[in-house]
Amino acid sequence: MDEGSELAELRAELAHLREEVRAARDWTGIANLQAMYGYYVDKGLWDQAADLFAPDGTLEIAGRGVYVGRERVRAYLHALPPYERGALFNHMQLQPVIHVAGDTAKARWRTFIQIAWLGGVARWGEATYENAYRRVEGEWRIAALHGFITYYCEFDRGLNEGGVPLLRSINGLQPDRPPTVDYEAFPEVFVPPFHYAPPRAGGDA
Repeated sequence: MDEGSELAELRAELAHLREEVRAARDWTGIANLQAMYGYYVDKGLWDQAADLFAPDGTLEIAGRGVYVGRERVRAYLHALPPYERGALFNHMQLQPVIHVAGDTAKARWRTFIQIAWLGGVARWGEATYENAYRRVEGEWRIAALHGFITYYCEFDRGLNEGGVPLLRSINGLQPDRPPTVDYEAFPEVFVPPFHYAPPRAGGDA
């Protein structure tokens, strides 16, 4: 191999490695962003959670409609019960499947939910997120958070006793748009739509 060919090969390899590094950094950045959202929601830190959204970001949870814009997301979050003594709001962010395309990305997550009030109700559940992200001024932000509640059950009764019907409104706060998907959680059968296709035989996902 002559010097010119070797230099061209090294440049191509360097460009490929740069792309791999960028992809790894983007994956980590989005994973950290979603994990931060979960930790903030756990502790009722509604302003910090809202600040993770893009200025025109949207939120849709449990068929309650779509809230459009960071400040409307903030209003939705502040309408939730306060985090105080005797309250438990765990929302663990699990099983990420992330696909990045330049300055945008989509990801599927599962959140395991534990909600309880001392001396009151105690429930657990699961939501599957199908989210979109966008790079805003060099930082990843949530462009669309869509949480599909797949089950929500009384903790002391067990999953075999059925589920709690989904709450279709939040303290009288009206959404900006109607729900995009009409569904019901367990014991009904519903599979949240995937943002990605199944892997091809012998190929990549």
